[in-house]
Amino acid sequence: MKISYFFLLIIILSAFFSCGKKSADTSRQKILEVEGKFLYLDEIQDIMPPNVNAKDSAEIAQSFVKQWVTNVLLYENAERNITNKAEIEELLEDYRKSLVIHQYQQKLLQERLPKAPSEDEIKAFYEKYKSQLLLKENMIQGILLVTPENAPQMANVRNWVRLGNTKSLESIEKYSMQHAISYDYFAERWIPFSEILKKLPLQLEDQTSYLQGKRFVELSDSTKHYFLNIKASKLIGQTEPYDMAKTKIINLIMNKLKTDFIANFENDIYNDAIKNESVTFFKEIQ
Repeated sequence: MKISYFFLLIIILSAFFSCGKKSADTSRQKILEVEGKFLYLDEIQDIMPPNVNAKDSAEIAQSFVKQWVTNVLLYENAERNITNKAEIEELLEDYRKSLVIHQYQQKLLQERLPKAPSEDEIKAFYEKYKSQLLLKENMIQGILLVTPENAPQMANVRNWVRLGNTKSLESIEKYSMQHAISYDYFAERWIPFSEILKKLPLQLEDQTSYLQGKRFVELSDSTKHYFLNIKASKLIGQTEPYDMAKTKIINLIMNKLKTDFIANFENDIYNDAIKNESVTFFKEIQ
């Protein structure tokens, strides 16, 4: 449950309503006073970032003081003109109840529900609903190596990236430390093809057609050479790979468990109250 800014504002106003003008705290160094309220030096010190220079420190302090004074004056004007204080108190009480209930529900969920579904549950969900788990963008796994145009051993580099086996990867790792501009290894995780395209001098109108059957790409511009090994690809409209959909599935399962648990718990509370005659009805509800 998200705490809305509206209710936070109510809480702040309520705090002001409950406080009249107070004497200054003699144990703290006063900076200013307005409408009977005091700003202290330690309040300004608390909002200062560490290692801030003198110029920035002064600007931060001035901005904070201006906002603090403005808020106090706005509140005092609001208090003199707002007549629905009882309504605000009622809203605060309703919100307090909602917050307490929410905290209690979260405590129950932590105590009584598993932290995550089992691997078998995740796989069963994937098999059951994979026809609905469709990709909205093209995804690839692979290797991208970018070198200067005049880099050495280009024939070897081309062969290493094209093969992409364990021995070749070792060679690429060593080579890239000395000669490569960048080296991206994503052969074990799915990356949107659009992210890889940002690193290539390649403009495509139809990514899907380009990827079909494509396994090795070599490109160059005036300063760089690009080698891309596409180990695997999944196209728009195809089923999401399991390892890619797993996090989404976990969230879906856990949200369903939480929703069902809360609904059943609330029903049990109500039914127990009726059974135990804890609720007294004075008139039959039609």
